[in-house]
Amino acid sequence: MNWIPRKIAVYDWYGLGWSVLNAILYIIVVLVVARVTYALIIYLLRRLLVEREVKHLLDERKANTIFSLVRSMTFYVISFTVVVHALKRLFNFDTSTILASASVLGVALGFGSQSLVKDIIGGFFILFENQFSVGEYIKAGEFSGTVEEMGIRATHLRDWGGELHIIPNGSINAVTNFSRGKMRALVDIQIPYDEDLDRAMEVMHSVCEEVSLEFGEKIVEAPTVQGVIQFGERNAVLRVVAYTQNNEQWALERELRRRIYKELMKAGIRTPQFQSIIVTEPMNRSLNNDDDEVR
Repeated sequence: MNWIPRKIAVYDWYGLGWSVLNAILYIIVVLVVARVTYALIIYLLRRLLVEREVKHLLDERKANTIFSLVRSMTFYVISFTVVVHALKRLFNFDTSTILASASVLGVALGFGSQSLVKDIIGGFFILFENQFSVGEYIKAGEFSGTVEEMGIRATHLRDWGGELHIIPNGSINAVTNFSRGKMRALVDIQIPYDEDLDRAMEVMHSVCEEVSLEFGEKIVEAPTVQGVIQFGERNAVLRVVAYTQNNEQWALERELRRRIYKELMKAGIRTPQFQSIIVTEPMNRSLNNDDDEVR
């Protein structure tokens, strides 16, 4: 044992082991407490906002938006608190020193992370200006879909195909909201010129009356036949317009098309039928031409 340096030989390895063990146990306890605290806060927020304990204060979409944003903020705050306590325990740093260092580091990184700051500020403006809420169908730039989650940094859109688009809040420059106010349902029907257009409009008018009664409160303004809006190459175009509650316009359009087509068929009114005709040269003729060339 003479080759072992004296300082190492007399070092209190037993005390060091206990210190490391205590630090590990402390960090584990902090992580468990943080996890339980986060779960408790989310549970209370869910009961308060999502499960509609305050129905008289906020509508459903606004409550879901606030819940999504507060959940994101809570995660970052608790994560930062855990990191601070872990550093304080491991390296015996003063909390004020850590916070001061974090502020200086934040200023230094601020010049290189302007996009992150822009995303956070953009998220707050979206919330306070009430541009859109969770559950609404919007178009932001080249992406469109239903708002599934809104965080302090990014917004999640789920489109019709199921794809999830994660868009930084700072890059959302213009928003088209399809879930605010009444929505227009528009259906164009093509009728051949050799059919009776007046009779076709009568059939469409009767369908509009039936659909208006069945859709009830979903319809804001009943569907009406606007008449001939265009003359095509072979057909005249008849248009039906209605206004519905948000997100109900597509269902009304589908139902109008189905019923109008069905009733036109019953009334003996033809709809356009497009056929593709491919003209080819007969095989026998080409063979005869080859024989003539050989002779």
